[in-house]
Amino acid sequence: MPQLQQALRQPELQQHPVDVLHANSLSMARLVGRLPPGNVRRTGHLRDIIGLNRTVIRDLHANDRLIAVSHATRNFHVQQGLDAAGCTVIYNGVDTQRFCPAASDSLRQSLFPQIPHEAVIVLNVGQICLRKGQRDLADIVARWPADRPPLHLVLAGERHASKAESLTFEKDIGAIFDDAGRAERLHCLGYRSDVPQLMNAADLLVHSARQEPLGRVLLEAAACELPIIATDVGGTREILQHERHGWLVAAETDALQQAMWRAITNRQQAVQYAAAARQRVCESFDVRTAARELAVFWKQVAAA
Repeated sequence: MPQLQQALRQPELQQHPVDVLHANSLSMARLVGRLPPGNVRRTGHLRDIIGLNRTVIRDLHANDRLIAVSHATRNFHVQQGLDAAGCTVIYNGVDTQRFCPAASDSLRQSLFPQIPHEAVIVLNVGQICLRKGQRDLADIVARWPADRPPLHLVLAGERHASKAESLTFEKDIGAIFDDAGRAERLHCLGYRSDVPQLMNAADLLVHSARQEPLGRVLLEAAACELPIIATDVGGTREILQHERHGWLVAAETDALQQAMWRAITNRQQAVQYAAAARQRVCESFDVRTAARELAVFWKQVAAA
């Protein structure tokens, strides 16, 4: 808190007075809410679906306004005592020009030369953690029936948490493939800056999350016209409709495996869903739309 107060007293900010101070996460919104009242309006972003106690709710209420990334996120926190009237839903946006369909054959060959041409590349993008459910996906791919087209799992993302359970979770993913004798079918890429290229090289995005406020990776995959299978949790159904833009299933391995088989054996249908998903994000989740809505929101806060 002292560091934040000191930062607000920097000469640059004194020369250019701040009208609105925005905290871009729930944890930062708590800190900003604790600042002494002043002339600066305070807003915060709710990007997580997590349990909140009374102290956290009090700190969040000290802000002038809050933004939730989905109705699911907003409703979850309202049920915990958050003031509904003080929280506006503004969806995340995706750059539909950067994330767009591209020729896949050349990308596949350059990015994954070690993966056989007949194999199906299953992509998962996101932080390696329990709530993203990558261990469920590893179970499916490592034990995929031998009489079906082989699957290769590509994980793009890093583990951030250093808790013992997080370390074990990451280690278990590799162990699952080792135990099945299919270690060559797991590709852990770590942090990547070429996600659009990865999405255009893959055959399927499987989002195995156990909890999801509003998956930015789903917006990105949809914009790239990559067929999507996602668990029906949090704000995901605010982006995609089941069997219109992809497949939304329960957060369990059997449901995920069945949907993956449907997507693989019904390629034409998967392509149709993917095209509809791109149209959906271009119409409702373009980053320029999100920017305009944020600008209007902050102007209203500043004028209050």
